[in-house]
Amino acid sequence: MPQGQKQANLLPDTKHIIAVSSGKGGVGKSTVSVNLSVALSKLGKAVGLLDADIYGPNIPMMMGVSGQPEAVNGKIIPIESHGVKLMSLGLIAGEDTPVIWRGPIVGKMIQQFLVDVSWGTLDYLVVDLPPGTGDAQLTLAQTVALGGALIVTTPQNVALEDVTRSVEMFRRVDVPILGVVENMAYFVCPCCQDRTQIFGEGGGLEIANYFEIPLMGSIPLVPHIRESGDNGAPVAIGDSEESRAFAEIAKRTVEQVDTLDAPGPQISIS
Repeated sequence: MPQGQKQANLLPDTKHIIAVSSGKGGVGKSTVSVNLSVALSKLGKAVGLLDADIYGPNIPMMMGVSGQPEAVNGKIIPIESHGVKLMSLGLIAGEDTPVIWRGPIVGKMIQQFLVDVSWGTLDYLVVDLPPGTGDAQLTLAQTVALGGALIVTTPQNVALEDVTRSVEMFRRVDVPILGVVENMAYFVCPCCQDRTQIFGEGGGLEIANYFEIPLMGSIPLVPHIRESGDNGAPVAIGDSEESRAFAEIAKRTVEQVDTLDAPGPQISIS
């Protein structure tokens, strides 16, 4: 840190901030973010969910909310759903409005969602990042001290290259990697319940072993998860094999954050 800089708490009432990231799109990162948040809430934690995927803000639909959030005393009041406080650009701009912004504006918006939203007291703030390793990831990592990052991937071997970029980016900015979540690990036939590894087998474990990080859990490819997201009722609120998988990921996330004993969120200021 340059001389003359001090450390100031940016979110003093938030114990841990968790980034959910992926090397590429289409791997179910937002699905993991939503269900992880709900599963953490079911563990009795106070949870916030920040949709930082500025170009594709799907969180409102997946959490079953809509409408403009209110502002009180200059602070935006997050909307609550399924026991989770959430904020998304989709609530402000509208889900059908395209966001045509350059990188620096994206970073500024994420900072505003951190400081201009009345999050209250939280045990965990889950941040759903856009895919890749761009402005959103760097802004978040440089603005607050993250409790850790979860990397979402799919089982195929080619995913290793995409995960490598995400892991190395977070490591370069000193963000601890909590582990990897393997999504779409296997397909369960609704008729006979047989399992088929459509995207290959063992890729998530191979990635975890390669980077020496935990495999937090494997999520099946089942219609129920997709339907629950489309209907605004995350699968984690129920009791099924899928919900239990997310519950286990939530428990392991809590354990990993406590084990790493990461510092609370801070920002460097002059």
